[in-house]
Amino acid sequence: MQVRKRGLCPSEKTELWQRWRAGQTLSEIARALQKPPGSVFGFVVANGGISPAVPKRKPEALTLREREEISRGLSQEESLNSIAARLKRPVSTISREVARNGGSVRYRAAEADAAAWSRARRPKACKLSQERRLRECIAFKLSQNWSPEQVSCWLTRRYPNDKRMNISHETIYRSLFIQARGVLKKELQSHLRTRRKMRKAKTSTTKGQTRGQIIDAVSISERPAAVEDRAVPGHWEGDLISGSKNSHIATLVERQSRFVMLVKVDGKDTESVVSALVKQVSKLPAELRKSLTWDRGMEMAQHKEFSVATDVKVYFCDPQSPWQRGTNENTNGLLRQYFPDGTDLSTHSQSDLNKIARQLNERPRKTLGFETPADTLNRGVAMTG
Repeated sequence: MQVRKRGLCPSEKTELWQRWRAGQTLSEIARALQKPPGSVFGFVVANGGISPAVPKRKPEALTLREREEISRGLSQEESLNSIAARLKRPVSTISREVARNGGSVRYRAAEADAAAWSRARRPKACKLSQERRLRECIAFKLSQNWSPEQVSCWLTRRYPNDKRMNISHETIYRSLFIQARGVLKKELQSHLRTRRKMRKAKTSTTKGQTRGQIIDAVSISERPAAVEDRAVPGHWEGDLISGSKNSHIATLVERQSRFVMLVKVDGKDTESVVSALVKQVSKLPAELRKSLTWDRGMEMAQHKEFSVATDVKVYFCDPQSPWQRGTNENTNGLLRQYFPDGTDLSTHSQSDLNKIARQLNERPRKTLGFETPADTLNRGVAMTG
């Protein structure tokens, strides 16, 4: 019998959202929770990247301690008036509380408190689901490429005295990204400028973090000429290809021979990528470990650690210049034969990836005069040796 994998328990969900609001990546969160990155991604994207509100009691609501006092008073046959006076609550509040939870004989504090939390968590109707005119107006404006903030401000100016036609831009975002609400069609997301699948709450911040910055990155302009003219083997180009459920594979291509290495990575964060690359690249002979050219992705933020561990120098392309890694880009195109868009790449083991790489390396290539990358690499190593 197949055993289903355990999902996220309430405490894990709470920790996940805390880490997400703190600006951690999905891979970092998955590693902290010891969960597959794909399952964390699925959970976050299902909520549109918007963490649910933390449940809290209204200031006037009865507390568990007060309910315990009620239960204690009832067991001692104390009158409701006396209990209310002792708790400094209206007697009507105590009367409704007792009647709602089984009467004076069956009343239990813990059960009454749990029931109160359950009632408080009942899904509240979204404003857009109740106001058809407002919903249709917002949908039309979004289809015209207006941002949610522009729509919200326009509505406030257009209908200053009609509360039914006023709504915050955050509520619009929530209705777009949390499809469980079922009020705004998912297709409208394509009209947003960022076209993200998820949104981070406005209180989320990455202040103080080094995201978007690769410290001490060495530009491709400083790469030796020998790398450019493919004179000797040992110079590589690298990248990540992405699949569904936040899955990724690192690809390495040797510039002279077009020899391919595929590397299984547990996530897109720099720690996962760099550690996986170090493990694979360290298996190469020293003469094939000269340089690596990568794009500006933050997965190589720990490039110094990679260079120390492998003695391979890392160079970074200019922003938005994929042609500077043309060999790797062409190879990634070939790999889509094996990994079509939408494939869950996490299902492939390192052994599976090695088999696919071997097929590519033993396939004749026109650019090599119909020799194979494996033969070309072996000949290049022999000549330099």
